[in-house]
This record gives sequence, structure tokens and C-alpha cells, in this order.
Amino acid sequence: MTDKNPPGHPADPGPGESQETPAPEAHVPGQEAAAAGAANATSLDTAGGAMRPSAVPVSGQSGTIPGGPDSVLRKIFTGSGMVSVLAVLLALILGGLLIASTDKQVGATAGYLFARPGDFLSAVWSAATRSYVALFQGSVFNPRGATVAGQFAPLMETLTIATPLITAGLGVALAFRAGLFNIGAQGQIIMAGILASWVGFALHLPLGLHLLLVLLAGVVGGAVWGGIVGLLKARTGAHEVIVTIMFNYIALYLVRYLLDTPAFQRPGETTPISPILDATAVYPQILGSQYRLHLGFLLAIAATVFVWWLLNRSTVGFEFRAVGANPQAALTAGINVPRATILVMAIAGGLAGLSGVAQVAGTEKVLTDGVAATYGFDAITVALLGRSTPWGTFAAGVLFGAFRAGAVQMQIQTGTPIDIVLVVQSLIVLFIAAPPLVRAVFGLNPRKKKAASAGKSQKAATTGGAA
Repeated sequence: MTDKNPPGHPADPGPGESQETPAPEAHVPGQEAAAAGAANATSLDTAGGAMRPSAVPVSGQSGTIPGGPDSVLRKIFTGSGMVSVLAVLLALILGGLLIASTDKQVGATAGYLFARPGDFLSAVWSAATRSYVALFQGSVFNPRGATVAGQFAPLMETLTIATPLITAGLGVALAFRAGLFNIGAQGQIIMAGILASWVGFALHLPLGLHLLLVLLAGVVGGAVWGGIVGLLKARTGAHEVIVTIMFNYIALYLVRYLLDTPAFQRPGETTPISPILDATAVYPQILGSQYRLHLGFLLAIAATVFVWWLLNRSTVGFEFRAVGANPQAALTAGINVPRATILVMAIAGGLAGLSGVAQVAGTEKVLTDGVAATYGFDAITVALLGRSTPWGTFAAGVLFGAFRAGAVQMQIQTGTPIDIVLVVQSLIVLFIAAPPLVRAVFGLNPRKKKAASAGKSQKAATTGGAA
């Protein structure tokens, strides 16, 4: 007896089912290979569990570059990291033009621009390069130093200034990744400085233990100040931007009040300044007394590694990123969004607290009402430039530390106003906030090239199917 439906032949439809025979699918070259590759793909281990890679070929996702099918270069030159680099480059170019506009030689040659344009262009180039060379010598390497130590002293100063920028920037970046705007790093630094300095000058403990307590006091102070904001956000829905800004003012006026009390004011002084921290409560200088670089820089590196691990290798970090991507979806998936909000703000405040400890136990060794300087607000710029990634924030902190360290030398050598550096920093923020503008200036528009590549692929597929 023969089988009514031999293998490979579709079964007869039952009652009520359609009698139409499905049309055969058009053969597209390479379709079988893509399907086989997707079927045999291995799972990827992520912070949220196993995830299968996309079945869409890479060329179909990101297009191809002229001269080859590989898309790696396109990812490099259109990714957010490259946009950040190009934003800095564009800001430096515009800053150079601004420097040239204030130079006397440029003004003199502009009077006969059309007669001898070469003189004008040469003066513009000379003015910009002299200022940036001076900036480099004041922040990275000074070849005129008498010794090797003196030649590398600018780099050590850059790293010293960058230390509080890095840790505070990490606090802001971590909150950004969770969808929160931590504008309160300034207040968190101040609160950390208050507690760390009091432990440093009021308690007299053995070496090692004393510094450890100073560090813990500062981190706890910043974490509590940030955690309160997270608690208000989670429990009452208060907007974290408003709350953190108000907390900045509370911390500022609190430190001013405390420095006028006997508990914090230095005996015999009328100015608002605390006693000097004990020698057992300050950071050791990691490269000797010839540099100001202290243990806080190593802690900044450790904090960067910690934030990277937290975001990319831990379940808690996955929850932070899920809440930042879509709080409603995260809540539906079973994530405790209020708990994540409180925890992320507490950790962010603790990271900013490291900046306060670096100030009072590393560089200043006393507490003043200017303990935070503008580090808390500059940390927002650092986090934006670093695209809220740990190592990007670290690099951005070093860059801004170089700007601060080299600005003074630039003004001394060339007479360029130090405010030019602030203008360059502001331009960086502007371009970071407008990636399409940066891509347009440098001719990088991945959407048009991606659409063109997709059109070519579709045309090739249609031609192959017709053949």
C-alpha cells in the first residue's frame, strides 16, 4: 500500500482549510549561506544572560565601505568614540582661529590681506601653533626642563588635576547610564570633604587605619548625599535635576557655616579654613615629594575598573542599564526600579565622594569653602565627552586635566587669555551634543551610505533572483 503523502509532498488540507498552494519562494544568491550561518551561530554570553547573535549579515546592518566588504572601518569612523575625537579636533581648530583673532601680528597682516594673503595665513598658523605648543608644554612634556623629572612635571600635574575630574565624572556617567541626571556631584564632593577632613584633623589614629577611615568617611558622605536624592526620586517622584541642584546649595552653605564654628575653624584664624589634616590622614605621593601626584590617582584607575565591571559584568549593572534604556520595560521584566534608582545614585555619590577625599587628603590637606572648586560641574562635561563609558570618562578627565594644567603656561608664554581654554571646553560640549553636525563637517554620514549600500544589495538580489 502506497503512502498517500510521500515525503516531501505537502499533506492535503483538511475541511475548512485553504486549497491554495503556496507560491515558491524566489531564490536569492547567498540566502542559504546566511540562513545556515544564523542556524549554526553560537550564543553570546552577556550580563543579561545568553543571547543569540543577529541573523542579519553584517553588511546588511552597517553597509560596506568603498573598496571592500568589511565594515570595521565604518564602525570606527562613525562610532560615538570617533565622533568624540572629531569633536575635540573641531573645537581645537575653532579655538585656534579664536586665538589668532586676538593676536596683534594677525591684525597687522589683515590690513594687507588681499595684497599678500600668505603673510596673513602664516600669522594665523603661527599664533595658533605657538599657543597650543605652550599648552602641550604646560600639560604633558616640557623639553626645557633642567632634569628629566622637571621635563615630565607637567604630565604629573595633569594627572593630579585630572584625578577628581575622573572620579566625579564616573559618578555622573553611571547615573547617565541608568537614565538619571546627577547634577549634584558638586554637593557630593563638598559633603565628602566635610566628613573626610573632620576625621582627618579631629581623630588621631595610627598610620593606615587613619587614612582608611578618612577614605571611608568621604565615600559614605558622598553616597548618603546622593542616596537621599535617589530615595526622593523613587518614593515621591521628585525630579533628580531639581533635587541635586538644591542639594548643591545646601552643601555649600553648610560647609560655610561649619567653617565658622569651633569644631571646624582653625584655632587663631578668622578666615574660614580648617586645621591641617594629620600626616597619617593624607594620601602618600606615589612618585616622591617632587610631584604632587598622590594615591588618589591610583584609586581613580581602580574606580574606573570597578564601574566598567559593574556595568558590563554584573547583574546589578545590567539592571542599571535596563532601567536607563526603558524603565517601564524593566519594571515589567521584574526589575525593582525604585531600588535600582536609590542604589545607582548612592554609588554615583560615593564615586563623587572620592573626589572630595582627593581634594582634602591629596592636594589641599585642609577644608575650605572652595573644596569642590568647579569639579562637580566640570564632571558633567567629562561624562558627556566620555559618552558615559568608564574608560571614555577616564580619557576625558585626563584631557580636561591637561587643559587646566597647560592653560597657565599658555598664558605666560604667549599672552593668550586663559579663558580661551574655557571656550574650547564649551565648544567640545557643543559638538558632543550634536553628533550629526560633526559627521557633516567631516563628511561622515553613515545613514546615506547605509541606504545606498542597502539599495545596491537589493538590486543585486533582484537581479540574481531574475536570473
